[in-house]
Amino acid sequence: MSYTVSDISLEDLYSYWRDPAQSLVWPYPFILPHWLEAWWTSFGEGKEPYLKKIIDGDDIIGIAPLMISDGAVGFLGSTDVCDYQDFIIRPGYEPVFCAEICAAIKGNGYSLLELKHVRPDSHVMNALREYAGEQHFPFSSVEEDTSVGLTLPEDFEGYLNSLNTKQRHEVRRKLRRLNESGTVTYRVLDDKPGIQQALDGFFSMFVESRNDKALFLTPVMKTFFLNLMEKLGEAGILRLGVLELDGLQVADIIFFDYGDCRYLYNCGYKPEYTGLSVGLVSKIKTIEDAIERKIRVFDFLKGNETYKYHLGGRDMPLSRCRVELT
Repeated sequence: MSYTVSDISLEDLYSYWRDPAQSLVWPYPFILPHWLEAWWTSFGEGKEPYLKKIIDGDDIIGIAPLMISDGAVGFLGSTDVCDYQDFIIRPGYEPVFCAEICAAIKGNGYSLLELKHVRPDSHVMNALREYAGEQHFPFSSVEEDTSVGLTLPEDFEGYLNSLNTKQRHEVRRKLRRLNESGTVTYRVLDDKPGIQQALDGFFSMFVESRNDKALFLTPVMKTFFLNLMEKLGEAGILRLGVLELDGLQVADIIFFDYGDCRYLYNCGYKPEYTGLSVGLVSKIKTIEDAIERKIRVFDFLKGNETYKYHLGGRDMPLSRCRVELT
């Protein structure tokens, strides 16, 4: 078979994403065209896009969402707002894809492929490791961070029983204490008008809840978030969970429902309600809602914050993979 590697644009990605006939797998929201375009608009200055598709006749067998930065080729995006990334592949074509994209990168005069925050279950990375070995290209994989997640049971009682005795007691105690303080409601917004109306409250609580979040939310970062929320809303995966006490919004959570997974992206709460653990309760309510909707995996995403383990999370290492094409 004869394969061809050619350039594509961010706009092209949308047409491929919308076309089910391509049979491409977009495994995570962080590599959707909506996410990549939002990131590029805010943070792409000084970098060069390196977006490629590999085709077999009229069929696309894979897409490489890459960029050139500091002389190396890597994923388009950054680890501070893109928790993990991968290539977009038609299943079964991973070895061919790796051979073709490496040959293209080397043919364009680049000698280093550096891919950050890769999951251990990436089939493409496993194929890339094998290809590098066959070609005697130096390959390294170093754990740099961790993501935390859990498999959800069929009902909330089953989830509580999956926690250890101490944490199960704490979760029930926090839920009971908040319920005894007033009328508690939790609702999930998935419509654009509802989310837009609630976003101002979210950003206020986001910066008030922790000093590091206030420093993180620079004007550029806020513009990125607003752009991202709009685009993911158009993709139909954006959700905003609202926790209210006696009708007052006390905690918000932004998350994405994509495939069989719920991704917890960001949250905020009113600091004056810290004593009622509204931040943690909002996450518990989000897990309960995911179980009710028959979602199978809850992903807390990157970072080893203690609360994630108290709520049943388990570590998944994220690695930096390097291939020297020499």
